[in-house]
Amino acid sequence: MKTLNDFNFENKKALIRVDFNVPLNENFEVTDATRIVSAKPTIVKILEDGGSCILMSHLGRPKGFQDAFSLGHIAEKVEDILGVEVKFVKDCVGAEVEAAAASLEPEQILLLENLRFYKEETAGDKSFAEKLSKLGDIYVNDAFGTAHRAHASTTIVAEFFPENKCFGSLLAQEIESIEKVMKTGEKPVLAILGGAKVSSKITIIENILDKVDHLIIGGGMSFTFVKAQGGKIGNSICEDDKMPLALDILKQAKEKNVKVHIPVDVIAADDFSNDANTQTLDINEIPDGWEGVDAGPKSRAQFHDIVMQSRTILWNGPLGVFEMESFAGGTIELGNSIAEATKNGAFSLVGGGDSVAAVKQFGFENKVSYVSTGGGAMLESLEGKTLPGIAAILE
Repeated sequence: MKTLNDFNFENKKALIRVDFNVPLNENFEVTDATRIVSAKPTIVKILEDGGSCILMSHLGRPKGFQDAFSLGHIAEKVEDILGVEVKFVKDCVGAEVEAAAASLEPEQILLLENLRFYKEETAGDKSFAEKLSKLGDIYVNDAFGTAHRAHASTTIVAEFFPENKCFGSLLAQEIESIEKVMKTGEKPVLAILGGAKVSSKITIIENILDKVDHLIIGGGMSFTFVKAQGGKIGNSICEDDKMPLALDILKQAKEKNVKVHIPVDVIAADDFSNDANTQTLDINEIPDGWEGVDAGPKSRAQFHDIVMQSRTILWNGPLGVFEMESFAGGTIELGNSIAEATKNGAFSLVGGGDSVAAVKQFGFENKVSYVSTGGGAMLESLEGKTLPGIAAILE
């Protein structure tokens, strides 16, 4: 696996695929700069070597050239975070861009315009990738968030750098973190899968059953398992058509000696609202008119004990409707347990949109070992798929 440390960038131009697809408010101000901050170590290493950086990214899903999606809006923020002047060019291919790249001095940064202004980017067009390749001497992929897409800038461009391509530090860290969970992690290994639907996690569950010792199934998806086993779940969310699959997963887990833990009690509400009436109930005794919205106290205590005895922990998905303050307790307590286990030497990886949002919202970001930056890419990695953006560097 070639990383930044395999190259000296002195007097070299690094063409870096970053993921600067950041949220903007109505004034085009960046509201969460995590992805820019995450790319900083790679950029700093190249500049310190005496190289220059050409940064390419997408922003949103524009239809052609649309100013609302221009990376020009974030250039100042990138400059603030990196502490280095950032030159911006209003295109990503063509004569003007090639001239701007050619005139870059060592330790300078050039930010290109939104790649997705060209439909050739998402189409994985080879001639578009070739135009991008003319801008740099070494190709660096540091965009884990788009590594599952075979786009021109994430995958195809690597073909034009047969020897001179590598992973940036963020992407290398992502790969190493997932490998720790899936291959090299110290046992016992625990996976915590939450969220609303079993259907979105089937392939992950099937892929990780050979790798884990414990599996906690929480959140809305737990009710499909409870109902499949004959429990009463009231008005709780459930995928009736996935009940046979839930029973099959439990059977597979038993055969593989994986202990599956489902909440034993829940906080139930009589309405999907922060101000609803609530009561604590056994998870398989929820009356009609009530729905489970958070893990109950017994479940939280049980999960805490499992987390504390684990040495490698994957957390993907919340335990309840954490977006509502009244139903965030289970997710917060789980975060506290994982933080404590991490402090005691366990390795913890958090990935997937909702759990990452929860970790940020409740201040656990620096209390776990690693927070993944890529939702879809992370999930596909856990499903055992080889991501095109990663394969392109390894080839």
